[in-house]
Amino acid sequence: MAQSNIEWTELTWNPVTGCNKISPGCKFCYAEVMSRRLKAMGIEKYKDGFNIRTHADALTIPFTWKKSKVVFVNSMSDLFHPDVPVEFIKSVFAVMNKTPQHIYQVLTKRSERLLELSTELNWTSNIWMGVSVESEDYTYRIDELSKTKAKTKFLSIEPLIAPVKTLNLKKIDWVIVGGESGHKARPIQKGWIDFVKSACEKKGVAFFFKQWGKPKFNVNPNDPTIETNHPQHAKGGCELDGEIFRQMPNAAA
Repeated sequence: MAQSNIEWTELTWNPVTGCNKISPGCKFCYAEVMSRRLKAMGIEKYKDGFNIRTHADALTIPFTWKKSKVVFVNSMSDLFHPDVPVEFIKSVFAVMNKTPQHIYQVLTKRSERLLELSTELNWTSNIWMGVSVESEDYTYRIDELSKTKAKTKFLSIEPLIAPVKTLNLKKIDWVIVGGESGHKARPIQKGWIDFVKSACEKKGVAFFFKQWGKPKFNVNPNDPTIETNHPQHAKGGCELDGEIFRQMPNAAA
């Protein structure tokens, strides 16, 4: 468990670590870079670098939190990776089922396996299920997410590296949008963001604009949230037309 600086969550919990790249959004994976760093530091959990590992000892951690938390599950992996055994996925879900005081945010790029296993999992209302969509080519993940039994469904359109031209939000509760950050970050365009925001407004879906990624991508060089001392600072700033959009789904209440 670790405190998180990700704007839409509070903690990260990693009962699985490791992954591999499957689509363009993975190109500059922060988790892969961090895994190498942690391995070099001698952290046992990352002794195998970015190879898939399950950590049964981490399953008890949520029972130790004294207050309700909002938790990003497997920030350093993908719970629905094909190398994660079905029984271990069910064990992670069992922990989430038994700790209803916490909200768990699970995010995957493996929407096919998510849908395949959906009927075998217990979707209590505290489990928010999301898929990553980095461009129009991966909007099929939305359709597969929509067919699952998850009570709250969300999209992480981050990093948005190409336009999304169709967006089926019929069964979606929340959309996060963000630009890529890092040394070789690919630019985001305002028109791409505006399309997603407009689609959310039309359907009454909570919209969360996380970041521009880099100041040079931000159309407003005077955006105050670019500055690190701003209370709502984000990478590259996070204002959109002079406003900050950090809406959460109704289930958050």
